[in-house]
Amino acid sequence: MKNLWMVLCAMVLAGCSFGPSVKLTPATYDLGAPQINAGTARNINASLLLHNVDAPFWLDTTEIAYRLGQDAGRQRSYADSRWAASPAALLTQRLRDRLTQASTGGVVGVADGVRVNYALRVELEDFSQVFDRADTSRGVVAARASLVDAAQRTLIAQKDFVFEKAAPTPDAAGGVRALTAASDELVNAVVAWTAANIAVENRREK
Repeated sequence: MKNLWMVLCAMVLAGCSFGPSVKLTPATYDLGAPQINAGTARNINASLLLHNVDAPFWLDTTEIAYRLGQDAGRQRSYADSRWAASPAALLTQRLRDRLTQASTGGVVGVADGVRVNYALRVELEDFSQVFDRADTSRGVVAARASLVDAAQRTLIAQKDFVFEKAAPTPDAAGGVRALTAASDELVNAVVAWTAANIAVENRREK
């Protein structure tokens, strides 16, 4: 009995537990299934190089970021929720899917090493949930898009985009839904803007 008591004491001092340790796995989110629409207009009449979306170092993470309105300069993140990949990587895939649907000339990446008519670069500037009050928040997605003539290496157009969507619930799941909706609006706007500028350039060349 004495030996058993000594063993139990040693286990306690060593930080051992008698039951299985419980480790909560963070909930993992992405932007949902790609929006595939067979009726999408193919109005980008050119081949396009899509660079991977760039992001500042504080966004180059899988953490779901949020800010409090009264302390907006301080970034926080949820402990029990994560993105499946960085926001920049998620947006790159989302943007590639939509551009591929809209382009007649195809969409490639830098690694493909082929000649194209135009290059598109998108820089992510914000991708966070902002709480204006304890029970009210919104998803904010901000980015800058630059369209370049690949042959001439000249900047054709550049534009800043900001989209905000209200979160249905004041938590990580609500933030994800708001950021997903804002991301879809950003992607659609960038695709439309790209198509419009390429159409202008094509008319000039004729």
